[in-house]
Amino acid sequence: MERDRVLLSTIESIDSGKLFLHAYFVDLDGSIKTLRYYAGWADKIQGRSIPVDGEFLTFTRHEPVGVCGQIIPWNFPLLMFTWKLAPALCCGNTVVIKPAEQTPLTALYMGSLIKEAGFPPGVVNIVPGYGTTAGAAIANHMDIEKVAFTGSTEVGKLIQEAAGRSNLKRVTLELGGKNPNIIFADADLDYAVQQAHHGLFFNQGQCCLAGSRIFVEESIYKEFVRKSTELAQKHVIGNPLHVSVTHGPQIDKAQYDKILNLIESGKKEGAKLECGGLPWGDKGFYIQPTVFSDVTDEMRIAKEEIFGPVQQIFKFKAIDEVIKRANNTQYGLVAAVFTKDINKAMTLASALQAGTVWVNCYNALHVQSPFGGFKISYLFNSLLFLKDIDDLIVNECDVLGWTSLYAAKHMIICRNKCLVVRKLGFIAAS
Repeated sequence: MERDRVLLSTIESIDSGKLFLHAYFVDLDGSIKTLRYYAGWADKIQGRSIPVDGEFLTFTRHEPVGVCGQIIPWNFPLLMFTWKLAPALCCGNTVVIKPAEQTPLTALYMGSLIKEAGFPPGVVNIVPGYGTTAGAAIANHMDIEKVAFTGSTEVGKLIQEAAGRSNLKRVTLELGGKNPNIIFADADLDYAVQQAHHGLFFNQGQCCLAGSRIFVEESIYKEFVRKSTELAQKHVIGNPLHVSVTHGPQIDKAQYDKILNLIESGKKEGAKLECGGLPWGDKGFYIQPTVFSDVTDEMRIAKEEIFGPVQQIFKFKAIDEVIKRANNTQYGLVAAVFTKDINKAMTLASALQAGTVWVNCYNALHVQSPFGGFKISYLFNSLLFLKDIDDLIVNECDVLGWTSLYAAKHMIICRNKCLVVRKLGFIAAS
């Protein structure tokens, strides 16, 4: 992958419409780091001895699940390929992986690299196809013991149903978000505007982590909206292979039409269109970077995952109010808080119902950190991912079975939240 980095980045850009520079510096970098990190886990997965009453020797073993079915999305094809593949392989499993029908090319090229690297036949099986055929076959197959899926809520529900109807296979689902990004008046305003902008418009807004609900404290609201609008209007739209371009096309016509429909709903329901809101150019699925202000919680654009370049900016007055509004969603993937007050930061981080909470940063992802979510954003049918309890983190896949020579290990039930704090900019509490 390091040798073919330019080629893989080019394929990714052509296939998905993402900016070449983003593919090169973000997707390829993250993919390579993921493979290296999980390669290090391969010889560090052990069970534990358990003292019990009586003359018994009791210990647990971590054993591979077996065949893992993995279905990946179109917005980060190569990165999601490695996120699914690496944890499964390091734990001794085999994989059947289906790339999205819109973006199969980097997965197929990875197949040639896997073969070149000397993997035994049958360890990694790449099956392009549509969700209704190839995806359904994976979800329903009686010999697949685990399925991991990243994509829409509707399809995730179908996969869980299929797993239940077939062999009760383990399921991991990552189903998107409508993520709150909360900006307090004491935050560094220019920095917060920049971070909120990139947190929404990265990859043309086609990101489950997108900070699409931006709550801004009333006293700085107008200035925040003005600066955000100016920043959105600076984008250069065009061919994603050109290094001067900062905003590329949407993935396909279905997504393009959905985004434009939601933009129209925002206009009709009374949100103020600050900029954008229209198609761009006479060919391709380009949409102008769009900013709405005066957005209220009951609007469609406030509730539905747009998955496009549409920034929605809300106003709030008090901490208790913004916590309640931020949590008033069926999703719970990520959230962010911008403030110089450590007490506010920790209060919000505890109260927000999200798998990851960023403080004074956005999209701060690290391969060493857990990644998950609450509510319908994430489903783990897993005893793993609880790093502090079992000293084992497998980000995407519950890919080990638990066995005991005496009795099954007890179920630990809790929710895992990852808090990422940018270390700069806090004012000491008085």
